[in-house]
Amino acid sequence: MHVIRGKKDGPVVFVSAAVHGDELNGIEIIRRLRKLNILKRLKGTLILVPIVNVYGTMTLSRYMPDRRDLNRSFPGSVKGSLASRVANIFFKEIVSKCDLGIDLHTASIHKSNLPQIRTNTKDEFTYKLAKAFEAPVVLHSELRDGSLRQVAQEDGIPILLYEAGEALRFDETCIRIGVKGIVNVLRELNMLPISKRKSKRLPVITRSSQWIRASESGVLRTIKALGDIVKKDEIIAFIDEPFGDASFEIKSIFDGIIIGKSEIPLVQEGDAIFHIAKFKNLEAAETKIEYFNEEILNESEFFELNNEEIIEE
Repeated sequence: MHVIRGKKDGPVVFVSAAVHGDELNGIEIIRRLRKLNILKRLKGTLILVPIVNVYGTMTLSRYMPDRRDLNRSFPGSVKGSLASRVANIFFKEIVSKCDLGIDLHTASIHKSNLPQIRTNTKDEFTYKLAKAFEAPVVLHSELRDGSLRQVAQEDGIPILLYEAGEALRFDETCIRIGVKGIVNVLRELNMLPISKRKSKRLPVITRSSQWIRASESGVLRTIKALGDIVKKDEIIAFIDEPFGDASFEIKSIFDGIIIGKSEIPLVQEGDAIFHIAKFKNLEAAETKIEYFNEEILNESEFFELNNEEIIEE
């Protein structure tokens, strides 16, 4: 891990990646983050843990060698399974010493996620930070037993969960949004100087989402992509019979935005194939999410992070 301490007092924040060993985007986000010159002006302490599940990353696996999910093993114990012991050490030595955490994830294997922040939107503090991150979507997410976020919240430590991209792949847009988002959160906490950029990108806020599952087995032919706005009963894909002419329609179950999808064209009945976040005002959603489809997160976006002269206190 890397510990960056500012010259002035401030909050203690950790940023972690690869809790699931095959989720690699976060490793690159942290590598780029710690190289930013703007961190020389940090107030407080930033703890960076680029690979929590070293075992899984070495074997390109989501899981620990004992096949346990590390993110269902918290708070862990000193005498339990390997996953339980790693969870216990990480929580005790790092998480418990912090005021806030940002945990970086991707979709599970063979799926991809639109960049999104998942957190408790009912909490005013985390809701404010989630919006400040400026990912395209902020999704209210309930706690899962044994997850890092659940145990941390019970200990009074709020967690922002950044979900973006696909396992075992780097996605440049997801990485850039992640780096800039962490900087935005640190600015919101007054740990970094405020940016001169006055306009903020407003995310789509949604409090419910649902996976659409395959009604048949066959070959998936998608019509809609990540970030697309869809209406209720709109066709978003077809499942074709590989040895016949039959084709089955897959329709959206409500108005919303596609925030996750399967990347494998072969599906079995019951497979999760589209994750849709519910949102009634589709015109507003389309306006807010436009920037994800545009190449605006170019190198100039990061110029100010490496040039202190254009940063104002």
